[in-house]
Amino acid sequence: MDAKTNVMRLLDSQKISYRTYHYETKDAISGVDVADRLGLERRRVFKTLVTVGKSRQHYVFMIPVAEELHLKKAALACGERSVEMIRAKELLPLTGYVHGGCSPIGMKKPFPTFVDASVEGLETFVFSAGKIGSQVELTLEDLRRLVQVQTAALL
Repeated sequence: MDAKTNVMRLLDSQKISYRTYHYETKDAISGVDVADRLGLERRRVFKTLVTVGKSRQHYVFMIPVAEELHLKKAALACGERSVEMIRAKELLPLTGYVHGGCSPIGMKKPFPTFVDASVEGLETFVFSAGKIGSQVELTLEDLRRLVQVQTAALL
């Protein structure tokens, strides 16, 4: 078992039960590859994307790994005229996470967070544990205990 990540420690501190998954990180792999390596349905494994709106406010969006964020729907969800993905080099200073290991839990500061509505049909879902090679699985309700999350049609 790998060492606990900050995400896992935060979950533990709130007595939130979760399951962990670990995978080898020798090659740069996509979220789809992660789901496949872990033997999980792609629709249950979500990626965490960070955007910036026209207002310069940042937003976090979580969508299934095999999907693409529909930027117009994302903007509509957060009340912006438009949103765009932030540059990879901005991710670490802004969130404390690197590309491929970004989690909605434990960011440097809280950002409005939206999860694709497809999550509502799932008992649990899986996302980054804040480190490349580690994932956590929990319920949407448990995620809401740590992060203010709204669901929205994002695909």
